[in-house]
Amino acid sequence: MYKNESLEKYLNDLAAKLPAPGGGSASAMIAALGVSLISMVVNFTLGKPKYAQYEAELKEILEESEKLRAEFLKLVDLDVQAYNSKNLRDSLNVPFMIARLCFEGAKLCPPLIKKGNANLISDVAVAVIFLESAFAGACVNVEINLKILKDDKLSAQIRKELAKKDKHIKKIRRLTEEKIGKIIRG
Repeated sequence: MYKNESLEKYLNDLAAKLPAPGGGSASAMIAALGVSLISMVVNFTLGKPKYAQYEAELKEILEESEKLRAEFLKLVDLDVQAYNSKNLRDSLNVPFMIARLCFEGAKLCPPLIKKGNANLISDVAVAVIFLESAFAGACVNVEINLKILKDDKLSAQIRKELAKKDKHIKKIRRLTEEKIGKIIRG
């Protein structure tokens, strides 16, 4: 679907009077951009003598960010497919997965403040901003689908999990931005 199309095609379809792609797919795309930035920072750090002591941890972060990037890219298309299928469970599960994975991606950012290439510190900030934004977008899509699904028990479970993650991801973003801001401003 969009995975093998141009960015221009995706953006044209997103802007068009089409039922999908929409906000869920766009959230997955923003998250993919966020974890791609994490991978870029790590790729520019690996092999630099200044960061040699962090090499093993950086390789783990890169492996995780690349796994997440592949997942988000799949979710860009899965969200479109779920919406077009009119299957409410799929329409709920895809943004719920996006939100969960955004949380995992955001956790990769704080270590890069110290262990990532200092020349790319602003890219770490952009990554965490994208991931928190994509998380928020996915949560809106979860909410609209919970409203349609009308399953109180499931809704309560999902809202509880997302509320906890929301608090955590906002804290990760805030602390990451604060630390990076201090570094940038000197």
